[in-house]
Amino acid sequence: MIRYFSTLALAAAAAFVTCESKAEKVVIYQEGQQVNPQDVAAVLGRSRSIQLLDDAPAAAPAPAAPTAIKTVAHVSRPASPKPAATAPAAGRDDAKAQPAALSLPVLFAFDSSDILPAARPQLDALARGIQLLAPDRTVTVEGHTDAAGEDAYNAGLSRARASAVRDYLVQHHGIAAARLKTVGYGESRPVEGADPYAAVNRRVQFRGS
Repeated sequence: MIRYFSTLALAAAAAFVTCESKAEKVVIYQEGQQVNPQDVAAVLGRSRSIQLLDDAPAAAPAPAAPTAIKTVAHVSRPASPKPAATAPAAGRDDAKAQPAALSLPVLFAFDSSDILPAARPQLDALARGIQLLAPDRTVTVEGHTDAAGEDAYNAGLSRARASAVRDYLVQHHGIAAARLKTVGYGESRPVEGADPYAAVNRRVQFRGS
């Protein structure tokens, strides 16, 4: 596994799963898992953030680790996660693939775009990661829902939730609104391999641009 993944995995004590699919790789956090700002910068900023990780001292292991998976064309039979130092080498192309985005299970009030207090620690860490990026780096905030409800309603709700996350980052962390683009996909991009109604699909994804 290339140095990028070794550094990122050691910094966050992350476990990765791989497959032969050519779908993009996404770092997916579960509710309550600690988000490492340097890992956020590494995913959203690519080469510049990789250098930040290489220069930084090793971080203490997080109490819970995110899992990098492939979404849209999802892993059907993932390999067993292992620590980065001892994990067997993945296929050459898969090892070189960098995560294209990261996903947070942002908690909102039911049927609403109001962000619940439990979601703030992960969003605060994400904001610190964005602040490590170059000033001209923009981030796209993507809203996603599960399949419950009408398509049009879910699309609108996902846009409202993406906008609420953008507003939170602007108002609470001073990130320039111009650096944060928003889009709502509703239920149209579920995590493949998961039940369309599963909670994993109710997420907000972030990608550098």
